[in-house]
Amino acid sequence: MPEKKFDMGPIDIAWCPGCGNFSILGILKETLARMGMGPEEVVLVSGIGQAAKIPHYLKCHFFNGLHGRALPAATAIKAANPGLVVIAESGDGDMYGEGGNHFIHSIRRNPDITNVVHNNMVYGLTKGQASPTSQIGFVTPVQTHGVFEEPFNPLAVAIALNASFVARAFAGDREQTSSILEQAISHRGYALVDILQPCVTFNRVNTHQWFRENTFYVDDSHDVTDRQEAFRIATEQQRLPLGILFVNRERVPFEEKLPAYREDRSPLYARETDLNKLADAVRAKG
Repeated sequence: MPEKKFDMGPIDIAWCPGCGNFSILGILKETLARMGMGPEEVVLVSGIGQAAKIPHYLKCHFFNGLHGRALPAATAIKAANPGLVVIAESGDGDMYGEGGNHFIHSIRRNPDITNVVHNNMVYGLTKGQASPTSQIGFVTPVQTHGVFEEPFNPLAVAIALNASFVARAFAGDREQTSSILEQAISHRGYALVDILQPCVTFNRVNTHQWFRENTFYVDDSHDVTDRQEAFRIATEQQRLPLGILFVNRERVPFEEKLPAYREDRSPLYARETDLNKLADAVRAKG
């Protein structure tokens, strides 16, 4: 099987049996292999959490950052070596909570990275607190009377900020999720893929069956370049939308606009730099 090239072999995986992370790990391996990539071409960047452990279970380069800090590291890695396929992945708490500010400004910068968010609507690693995407009424050991805040809507926020690729998938739909991931990875610019998944231990409300009953796929006729329609779909109140909602191919990726690449397209890591000359230049400017 081609995805075996990304397989770490027989290792212990620290997830609960039935966790949606297993599906996402398998889909990611399968998608990267089908796209003809090798482990040496891919970098996974994550923060802290159960979802953030995926880089430990997939054979490729990886970087584990602090809680909520995956996106700036991923942006820097892509800027230093634009030839790499950079995927920033973590959970909904890590990306939208602790990392919410970086989420917003990564959309603004538009680095050519794929942002995969495992959205199980709960903090799993720290044993079941409400996350930014937890639904109103969700009862936890901390929110004992139920969540009363409006859940964070990452798709609506991304579209409002003119993100260049916005999509949502469901971990239970292997074929559809793999197709969405492939298009996101192939996209030139920042690509958000919010993946709904069950947490079988700490979220007994938003189960596999709940997601089946409370989601819908956008129609095949949907024009992904229509930003207003995409925003309307993203703010759907009755059910959560799945599929590719919005694509803007006009935005130039962050790293392509950096002064360092205006005259020399070779990656930063491969250049020989005279640090004395660099220091003199910095001092001369100020």
